[in-house]
Amino acid sequence: MRMLVLGAGLQGSACAYDLLQNSAIDEVHLADKGSTALPPFLERYAGNPRLVRIALDAKDSKAIATAMDGVSAVMCALPYYFNLEMTKIAIEKGVHFCDLGGNTEIVFQQKGLDESARVKGITVIPDCGLAPGMVNVLAQLGISRCDRVSRVKIFVGGLPQTPEGPLKYQIVYSLEGVLDYYTTLSWVLRDGRRTQVKALSEREVVKFDAPVGELEAFHTAGGLSTMATRYEGQIPTMEYKTLRYPGHAHIMEAIRELGLLDLEPLDVKGAKISPRDVAVAAMGPHLQKPAGRDLVALRVIVDGTKAGKSLTHTFQLVDRHDEGRGISAMERTTGFSLSITGQLQAEGAIKPAGVRTPDECVPGDRYIAELAKRGIVIHDTTS
Repeated sequence: MRMLVLGAGLQGSACAYDLLQNSAIDEVHLADKGSTALPPFLERYAGNPRLVRIALDAKDSKAIATAMDGVSAVMCALPYYFNLEMTKIAIEKGVHFCDLGGNTEIVFQQKGLDESARVKGITVIPDCGLAPGMVNVLAQLGISRCDRVSRVKIFVGGLPQTPEGPLKYQIVYSLEGVLDYYTTLSWVLRDGRRTQVKALSEREVVKFDAPVGELEAFHTAGGLSTMATRYEGQIPTMEYKTLRYPGHAHIMEAIRELGLLDLEPLDVKGAKISPRDVAVAAMGPHLQKPAGRDLVALRVIVDGTKAGKSLTHTFQLVDRHDEGRGISAMERTTGFSLSITGQLQAEGAIKPAGVRTPDECVPGDRYIAELAKRGIVIHDTTS
């Protein structure tokens, strides 16, 4: 079996590493533009014939199509704006496809290709990372265990184990992506209707056991994926919030309200400059912590009834940087999630064919079991 990973950044590399742990996979083709240096945890496979590196430009559709020849599944870890085109090529080639997603409007466009995927007999699964991705699978598992659901609340955040500086934050994937989430309206369900709320708003305290302790939660976009649309009129309350250390949202809200995250260029001493570009350039070096160790904290709560009895399903995770292998918690929970989805597709565990998000098609119990094999333990309780 041969698998193709598009993008050799942190998450693509983590996905490729996880695929290589499966002895049933003969080759992992890792495609990226240029000669991106592999992280240490994957560098150990350099020279191993099972890891095949491919120099590939994501804008070269013909080269992408050729790279998909003979593969069992494609896992896309490219920036979200490539996902629609990669989906079209995968469908044309008749190859299973999944991606990290992150932009719900693009996901809806991918879902518009459902009939084409069905005709080809393949599965396409957008939004297969941590959030969206893992949290949606867990939320759906809780929903499936209820006769009626009154509320779904999702909390997740990538955090430094040792918080420093005013923001108490370190970059765990993309600062550009973080700032995009902080400036985009979020879709939620209120009284069963889809409603948009402002990012960084409605802050609340969420407590985890020490040493994580007290965190703050606030709205950000993207985490629900298409679930707010799917369950409109069926579930009264559904929302997704990001977790940070206390005080983070207040500072970022002030920065945003001062216009420092705006995209529209300003005239600065005769030069056109985007405030967002300046913010990324100025903040980035302060938030880069090469020696920092991260953690991922997650909680998904589903309130409902079963056989007339009120109950609450809670899924919780605290995952930490893997010291032995040098793999961050964000890479483990995001890149490994993408790998698990691709492997389930390749083995035929995702049925029927078509384009569906993880909550619509990924078997929750099996998914949790696969995470546990990798030391990513979801605590599942009912009260």
